[in-house]
Amino acid sequence: NVWIGSNDEKDQVVLKFSPVGKLLLQIGQPGKTGGSNDTTLLGRPAGIHVDGGANEVYLADGYGNRRVIVFDAETGRYKRHWGAYGRRPDDGDVGPYDPNGPRAQQFRSPVHAVRISRDGLLYVADRVNNRIQVFRKNGAFVKEALLAPETRAMGSVWDIALSHDPAQTYLYVPDGTNQKVWILRRNDLSVAGEFGRG
Repeated sequence: NVWIGSNDEKDQVVLKFSPVGKLLLQIGQPGKTGGSNDTTLLGRPAGIHVDGGANEVYLADGYGNRRVIVFDAETGRYKRHWGAYGRRPDDGDVGPYDPNGPRAQQFRSPVHAVRISRDGLLYVADRVNNRIQVFRKNGAFVKEALLAPETRAMGSVWDIALSHDPAQTYLYVPDGTNQKVWILRRNDLSVAGEFGRG
């Protein structure tokens, strides 16, 4: 199936289509949002990952909200959600990003991508906080890593892709602000290399 999200301020939905374009499911309602702890409405979703084995869809939600939220991929029924460090999300003002200050205890908008590895770990792109946070599928926090922490503007962690070897040894992280792709070792999230330049 084909999943599409849209992060315009009035869209607020994720749509699931069949391969021939039949609408199968809509999550959220156009023009309506309820904040990061609403269980039916979305907040400008940015990323989608379907876990076919569990029949669940994970959303990086997103440009308006500050969370990962999980629904049944067939019915759209709400399953669970969480914010940074696996905590309940808070939509209060976290202030501007400061590379020399304490790490934000909430995701900053946008929560830009969510990806699941073959061994069941979930990787979240917390773009403007310049970090990747890793969770178990139940929302339990595992670890995090900063990437180019001095980056300001739109942040360094724009998306996440996993390498195709059996162990998925590497993560590839496009960084639109610094105009490069980072290569990280998945076991410890250390930088193995990079390519591209501004």
